[in-house]
Amino acid sequence: MRAVVVKTPGGLDELALADMPAPEAGPGEVLVRVAFCGLNWADAMIRRGTYPHPFTYPVIPGVEVSGTVVAVGAGVTRIKPGDRVAAFHEKGGGYAELFRTIADWTIPIPDTLSLEAAASFPVQALTAWHMLHTVGRVRAGDRVLVHAIGGGVGLWCTQLAVRAGADVIGTIGTAGKEKKPLAFGASRVVLNGTEDFVPVALEMTGGRGVALAIDSLGASTLDRTFDAVRKLGHIISIGEAEGLPYQNIRERILPRSQTFTRFHLGHVDPMSPEWAAGLADVIGGLADGTLQAPIDRIYELADARAMQEHIESRRLSGKLLLRVAG
Repeated sequence: MRAVVVKTPGGLDELALADMPAPEAGPGEVLVRVAFCGLNWADAMIRRGTYPHPFTYPVIPGVEVSGTVVAVGAGVTRIKPGDRVAAFHEKGGGYAELFRTIADWTIPIPDTLSLEAAASFPVQALTAWHMLHTVGRVRAGDRVLVHAIGGGVGLWCTQLAVRAGADVIGTIGTAGKEKKPLAFGASRVVLNGTEDFVPVALEMTGGRGVALAIDSLGASTLDRTFDAVRKLGHIISIGEAEGLPYQNIRERILPRSQTFTRFHLGHVDPMSPEWAAGLADVIGGLADGTLQAPIDRIYELADARAMQEHIESRRLSGKLLLRVAG
């Protein structure tokens, strides 16, 4: 099968199109013929060798796909060949014509949902949903701070938080990336470098601070975020795009009795009621049009290098897809 492979961790030149052995579905597994693969920041981290969970190289990046089931392993009864599905796997494999994952991480999709939209939601939308509802317990009237609000996860957080009745404040690093989050209902977007998000968040909350903050940047941004969160508020970290956070989490949460989570979607039990609720809300919203898949551009498999260069440019506002099959 055709696939894009990272032989050793490194720069963009480590992404190479190659012929690879086709995987087979083992017990409890599903094999998907890939139509589209969704790009996530995790893909760039996998390529660089900086992803916080271990990988063995060579590796095929890509943790979420859409497509059609071609085979199932022993014991799989919920999924069958011919089903249209979205699927993910934290160990990657999506930049390829065939994608193997476990049945629990394979999601049947309705005929009304396009395969493009199906490739856009498994990681980013479900990550956003579980941060807001499973971990953050967002409620109507809450104020939520979302860093990198113009990115894929940020745009999903905006839509889902507004849908829950919350007021959303965001930050961006590049002028122009405020347009989509504002269109999705954010009340205020701060351009870093020209304005400080901490006093903005405090001013908008009467000095109390926001109820929930979601950070994908790490480093000094995460460190300062604690100052923008109220007493008994919560901070959720989902990435370190600016660098590893400072080793002072305990000291930062003590002054206001705040709580902190480093979230990973793979830790949510796919057989839990929370997982089912997230799927129903996201797929239902996409199907009825109350949620939008923020797809910015679609690349061809041979252009995976250009696709990762795009996300690293920080000019992206939305979701990038890799077209694997027509």
